Amino acid sequence: MFYYQTVRINMAKKKRLFAWSPLRKLMADAGAEIVSRDAVEILLDYLEKRAKLLTESAIVFAKHSKRKKVSAGDMGLAIENF
Repeated sequence: MFYYQTVRINMAKKKRLFAWSPLRKLMADAGAEIVSRDAVEILLDYLEKRAKLLTESAIVFAKHSKRKKVSAGDMGLAIENF
């Protein structure tokens, strides 16, 4: 419940990096016939945080290989090790 309350407070302040409508469509494709705006907002918040953490991890792999460019391999390793 705490996570939901935190997201609810910050919803109006945050500009989203992911589009709302495609995510709602994904949820519908997964079988959710009716989805509340709050449910989509919570999922968006979670996905944005997860994407940031995965990217930070992929950057570590790229730097370890003495590269600045994050490759698909770096992202794959980040996902495997998450």
